[in-house]
Amino acid sequence: MHLISRKMLRQFWETHPVAKKSLLAWAKEVEAASWANSAALKAMYRNASILDEKRVVFNICGNKYRLMVWVHYGYGRVMTRWIGTHEEYDSVKVELL
Repeated sequence: MHLISRKMLRQFWETHPVAKKSLLAWAKEVEAASWANSAALKAMYRNASILDEKRVVFNICGNKYRLMVWVHYGYGRVMTRWIGTHEEYDSVKVELL
């Protein structure tokens, strides 16, 4: 998969350094993946939350952080859309992202 907007990840780990190792590992795994659909993604990340046909939320750093992305399976692209603490996620309107 082609990962779009690594900048968001870098900016996040600059203020949350404990997340850096987990985010780098996640990015490496995503770039090596080739998901044809959400079932293939879910097979790799059982704890991922599939919100709809394009939005997926990943638990990062033992569910301390949450990362929402858009996945376009047909084009093989993953775009980071939002990252924050679990508490911040609970207060954000994910359907608007």
